[in-house]
Amino acid sequence: MIKRKLVVFTGAGISAESGLKTFRDADGLWEGYDVTEVATPEAWIRNPELVQRFYNERRRQVLAASPNNAHLAIAALQQDFDVEIITQNIDDLHERAGSKKVTHLHGIITYAQSSKNPNLIYPINGDEINMDEVCELGSPLRPHVVWFGEAVPMIEIAAKICAKADVFVLIGSSLAVYPAAGLVHYVRSKTPKFIIDPKIPDIGGLSNVTKISKSATEGVKDLLNYLKI
Repeated sequence: MIKRKLVVFTGAGISAESGLKTFRDADGLWEGYDVTEVATPEAWIRNPELVQRFYNERRRQVLAASPNNAHLAIAALQQDFDVEIITQNIDDLHERAGSKKVTHLHGIITYAQSSKNPNLIYPINGDEINMDEVCELGSPLRPHVVWFGEAVPMIEIAAKICAKADVFVLIGSSLAVYPAAGLVHYVRSKTPKFIIDPKIPDIGGLSNVTKISKSATEGVKDLLNYLKI
């Protein structure tokens, strides 16, 4: 039997319930840092030691965190659906929960990449990248994270995934960051769509939408009822 394709698009809200801070708080800071100081190519050029130290600390936080019930419930849906996850998050909590098909729009913090060629990507042994570590081209390694001002290489792949969805679920994203925010408009109009967030984002032009104004862990429980799982 062919399983229906369930596409789940997740944002910071799902990781927040595992204790990870959202990328940007209301004051525009991430863990007390202005994002322009730690999350741009210019920041890396200006002060690579600070950027490296910042992401090493974020990586330690990710490794210390555990998947929550929302991550686990999504992974369990693989029994009944062909589940593909598109995430804005740079953590690996979906993978650790058991999800097999995960597309990271903004990179994944447990990997490093060449600062010269972004296609050279390496798993990190441990929780940090040292400043003396280099790629095969001799260029310093940096976090495998898409910074502000950089291209999002997985966006076209993600758009194709959204276009094939039989069911689409958006969890924990304010849809404030582009181009990722535009992916919802690649979902077919006839496809059932579910939005789970305490503050439902204002999305125009979508049809067949069910809004669940709850946290990720609580909202996924309602989702299972809708899907009759």
